[in-house]
Amino acid sequence: MSAESNSGMDLPTVPLTPASAGWKYLSFNVVELAPGETHDHLLTDQETAITPLSGSATLELDDQRHHVQRSSVFEQLAPIGYAAPGTSVRLTAETNFTFAVGSAPAEGMYPSRLIEPSMIKTEVRGGGAAHRQVNHSLAYPIEAERLILYEVYVPRGTWSGWPPHRHDGADDSPYLEEVYYFRLDRPEGFWMHRNWHDDNPDQRWEQTYTGGDGDFAVVPAGYHSSVACPGSNMYFLNYLAGDVVGEDRKTPPCFAGEHTWIESDWTAGEWNLPLAIDKPSSGATDSSGDLG
Repeated sequence: MSAESNSGMDLPTVPLTPASAGWKYLSFNVVELAPGETHDHLLTDQETAITPLSGSATLELDDQRHHVQRSSVFEQLAPIGYAAPGTSVRLTAETNFTFAVGSAPAEGMYPSRLIEPSMIKTEVRGGGAAHRQVNHSLAYPIEAERLILYEVYVPRGTWSGWPPHRHDGADDSPYLEEVYYFRLDRPEGFWMHRNWHDDNPDQRWEQTYTGGDGDFAVVPAGYHSSVACPGSNMYFLNYLAGDVVGEDRKTPPCFAGEHTWIESDWTAGEWNLPLAIDKPSSGATDSSGDLG
């Protein structure tokens, strides 16, 4: 099989729009405000979700007024501001304030409101080298039309999205466009992300991204997974939107069947080192100067 490979994809830039991403629904941006600065947002035909990332601000949704704050993505669960189409949104920074904002077409099925952290489901998924914490920040049963949000915490050297999954309309999966916005707890850290599928038996389609703290990746199609380097813990924020609306946002993705075996036992076949030696080692050695 040959590969249509785009290894080392250029990282996307914000603001991301359907036109710049080459898709239909999802817009995404990360905005930084200095103390006293404001950000106004009004879309008549789209719903919007606002995720505080750091700092404090006043969030106004028409005549609603909310104080939102977060010390950092690594320390606090965030409230989510949800704005229905036609809602006037204003953010006024009290300190240096960074937030993510994403939008998708909507008709106004649900009211504008602040989703408090107490409403957000948190779970630990996976195991072994693929365990992570997932916060369902704007996912069913929290009401929205198209938008879905998750915040995910991945220990260093660990994979997320394993087994790999897809939600591009193939194999009865829902069609959902997705953004991954990454943060790392060390400045030298990096992450890797892969999109791929084998729908064409003669040619594999593949994209790979590598980035650092504050970079992001997009998922236009295919199975996908991400991994943190061994020296940095990883957070990422997912914004998704697509064909599914309202309660149908709970429709699950399709998983890569050849990789699902590990879910029955995350330690099955795991190596215990040393391995493939004639006699036991006399002890651990410092390999800091070795190439391996």
